Amino acid sequence: MTTGTYAEIDGRPALRFVRDYPHSRERVWDAVTDPTELVAWFPARVAFPGIGEPEPGATVRYSFAEDGDGGTGTVVEHDPPHRFTITWAGDELRLVLEPLAGGGCRLTFTALLEDRDTAARTAAGWEVCLEALDAALAGSPVGGPGTGPTPAWRRHYDDYESTGVPAGAPIPGA
Repeated sequence: MTTGTYAEIDGRPALRFVRDYPHSRERVWDAVTDPTELVAWFPARVAFPGIGEPEPGATVRYSFAEDGDGGTGTVVEHDPPHRFTITWAGDELRLVLEPLAGGGCRLTFTALLEDRDTAARTAAGWEVCLEALDAALAGSPVGGPGTGPTPAWRRHYDDYESTGVPAGAPIPGA
């Protein structure tokens, strides 16, 4: 089942995912910003070279266990424990945490895409990643996602494509 929605934001193709967690904003903040916790769900290893705490304008370095360099990006916004925005390969990744009335918090993850035809491919990838985040926050980490298509990724991709989310970009590892 897909959980993301496709839209155009500021003239760019975008994907939005919303997750509610029974955890505090601070706990989820750590899971979505701390490089030692990102390994449980983010598709690349993340480092902020030369700084302890990310700050706007700082470089973000991405790397992969299988093939090394994943490029660099920039910290756009860092407002703990509410907003964190980074760039990666032409995309902008926005994470917003809001407290819920009954406790816990809501994570709204928005990916502004560089290219429209990558939407279904990217949505499927973030579904797999967010499922790993869900598991990690539930105390049952499944290990970080890989870089190639898996059966779960393929199922999500087919779901997104069948609902009309733009597709057509090459699929790495396929």
